[in-house]
Amino acid sequence: MAVVDKMERLLSAHRLSALISLSSLCWTGSIFGFFYLRYVDVSERAPWIHAIIGAFLAIVIYIAIGLKLHIFQGGYIIGSKDEIFAITKAVGLTALILFSISNLWPSTEYLLGQLLPQSTVIAGSLGSLVSILGVSMLIRMRRESSQRPRGAEPALIFGAGSAGQQLIDSMLTDASSPYLPVGILDDDASSSYIRIRNIPYFGGRANVAEAVKKTGATTLIIALAKGPGYLYRELNAAGTAANLVVKTLPPLGELVDGRVGFRDLNSIDINDLLGRQQIDTNVESIAGFIAGKRVLVTGAGGSIGSELCRQLRLYDPAELMMLDRDESALHSLQLSLEGRALLDTSDTILADIRDSETLNEIFENRMPQVVFHAAALKHLPMLEKYPTEAWKTNVLGTLNVLEAAKNCGTEVFVNISTDKAASPSSVLGHAKRLAERLTSTFGQNETNKFVSVRFGNVLGSRGSVLTTFANQVASGGPVTVTHPEITRYFMTIPEAVQLVIQSGALGENGDVLVLDMGTPVKIVELAKQVIELSHADIAIEFTGLRSGEKLHEELFSSSEVPRETSHSLISRVQVPHVSIASIRNSELKTCTDFALFELENRRATT
Repeated sequence: MAVVDKMERLLSAHRLSALISLSSLCWTGSIFGFFYLRYVDVSERAPWIHAIIGAFLAIVIYIAIGLKLHIFQGGYIIGSKDEIFAITKAVGLTALILFSISNLWPSTEYLLGQLLPQSTVIAGSLGSLVSILGVSMLIRMRRESSQRPRGAEPALIFGAGSAGQQLIDSMLTDASSPYLPVGILDDDASSSYIRIRNIPYFGGRANVAEAVKKTGATTLIIALAKGPGYLYRELNAAGTAANLVVKTLPPLGELVDGRVGFRDLNSIDINDLLGRQQIDTNVESIAGFIAGKRVLVTGAGGSIGSELCRQLRLYDPAELMMLDRDESALHSLQLSLEGRALLDTSDTILADIRDSETLNEIFENRMPQVVFHAAALKHLPMLEKYPTEAWKTNVLGTLNVLEAAKNCGTEVFVNISTDKAASPSSVLGHAKRLAERLTSTFGQNETNKFVSVRFGNVLGSRGSVLTTFANQVASGGPVTVTHPEITRYFMTIPEAVQLVIQSGALGENGDVLVLDMGTPVKIVELAKQVIELSHADIAIEFTGLRSGEKLHEELFSSSEVPRETSHSLISRVQVPHVSIASIRNSELKTCTDFALFELENRRATT
């Protein structure tokens, strides 16, 4: 190891000259060694001048090629795959050139015929390759040994796949890592044959406690690109029972270049435990309708609207206009997007969708080609108390935006709806159902596209049940649930937004697109998971179903027939049109008014 240490110190101080010198020694040793073996039986007659010239030529040729490939100048990480490929390429080219020179070398008084025997060129080149790569590997191994974290928390890694291997590499090659991998767990039995950096394998999830006893681990890291919720729940329970801190990775799509490192680790959260995997809607392949277009988002300051703006920026719109009636929400949005929030640029627009005159003026001046309509009132109990507000915003406001978009020739209009619009039983559901029907009505005689997108509850959005539970836990409880059997569909904010964007390309005019959201989640189980993550002893209190609230949500009304789209997990349905004149001439003040209006108007239009 002392020799390797000296080489490493020399390499650090004088990389170019050190690598050239080491390579030259390797070539000299290999050429002379195999030249001697070639003439071992007649060593007294060996033409050593041939070996000297051959070794000199090999060194010059290799150095020239190596400089061209940046092998000596720091173009590659020592011992990396890229460096191995470059060195192999350089040695191969050197061997080819040396082989040609040896065969074409002219006879002289001092040099008779072939410069080097063919066996010496081939074996000498292979020997040089092995020795150069060997030196490189020794230096890399020594470096990695010196870079292993000291005093780090011993960690078990669940997952022997690509994510786990990348994570282990990052921990063992960075002295600043707070974790030192001491064991690998994986339910795949074939993983028992995998050796990652000589870290032992201890079995599957059932072996967590045993692995802790043998390694003294204090942390369990779930290193999976994707995994079902039940797996996270079981691992979290096993880790907690063994007094381990449980960490996990975010989805690979959220990581820079999809690479995994210890800095990406998060504490396990409710999204991991929910029991449903986020669905990849492959939005990148069909989001071309955004590029180069003027795009406007209403309700841009809300949870969905702000994430829409963040994702839409990735697809290079010519202009992104963010409209909201809440100036503080626009301030927060611009700050998150730009790192500054002076609100003095044209991308933020302060306006209320109830104000049709202002909306028409904005649309006429800015001429948006794509509109995402996310502005709405959404809290079910509040709208039960104030149904007129739902009418003014969710119905008349939507109508105002639709008319403004139609008048300025908007090419694609996407209305954001909710699963409560399927067989509605609340003011919110009825109002969003009418918004779907209005959007469908505007699409019936248009060449441009008017579609809606329907999805369930969004995890982490403002006022969501998850946020409510977290606040109740923080204040010491109790956590309130309306009914022990109540269930809901859940999505993550990024997933919901991907569906919204994708609907602009997938849907046909007048469609409502619906995502297959898997199995509904029992709210009481969600509450238990939030409490468990808090490690607090907090009670759950059942308060009873509220007015207009369903025990189980539906994705489709009984009269709707789902049809396939080009995406296997997205369906589309048609909703009946609605009389625009009747909307303008009505004022609905109760949930009963909404239900009667829906029924009567549907009969009149069918």
